[in-house]
Amino acid sequence: MKPTDRLAGTTAVITGASRGIGLAIARAFVDEGARVALISRSEDTLRQHAQSLGGLVTVIACDVTAAAAVASATDRIQHELHGPPDILVNNAGAFEVAPVEQTTPAMFSAALDTNLVAPFLFVRELLPSMRARGRGHIVTIGSIADRTVLPENAAYAASKHGVRALHEILRLELRGSGIRASLVSPGPVDTTLWDSIDPDNRPGFTPRADMLRAAAVADAVLYAVTQPADVNVDELRLSRS
Repeated sequence: MKPTDRLAGTTAVITGASRGIGLAIARAFVDEGARVALISRSEDTLRQHAQSLGGLVTVIACDVTAAAAVASATDRIQHELHGPPDILVNNAGAFEVAPVEQTTPAMFSAALDTNLVAPFLFVRELLPSMRARGRGHIVTIGSIADRTVLPENAAYAASKHGVRALHEILRLELRGSGIRASLVSPGPVDTTLWDSIDPDNRPGFTPRADMLRAAAVADAVLYAVTQPADVNVDELRLSRS
């Protein structure tokens, strides 16, 4: 399919870009002409994807849960992109399921650190420059679990409810600033996050064949960020039809 270049001349940062939804968003953005910075822990994997994506792609390895690492990464981003990105997509995610009493403190902390603290860290580092410039777009990848509670989802749901609250606060605080904030919350998406869980053989879980595809989420994000500057897509909730 021929790209339409709807994002020509723009820059974007995508966390969790080494697989699944993040990689699909990166592919959609590059196809539309954006210069993209890919963020993940695995630099080698990112470099492999950068070669296949083509376009202008910057690769930055970063532990998104560590404040010092995020500060260093965002400094590099703003140096290489000559300012803050036009679009920040907070996508990096951690997902484990277990009953509450079997959820260890480490599991709970890992979910909060990746799904809630990391988006906060990236926003905190990049928002001042966005405000100074008077434009930008912060996209948060939520989940059906940011509104609905499901069994064995204590850690994940807590983190996703929290990141939805962070999005809502951003939306209020950024109104009239020229900076937009969008929440894209899909139902189950068929990515490698499910590999260790094996939903096809667990009662009550959506079979992978019936899940959304990562490309559908990328299309939703692309819709949100390509609206006119005076239109804010507050929230998109996606389900399999």
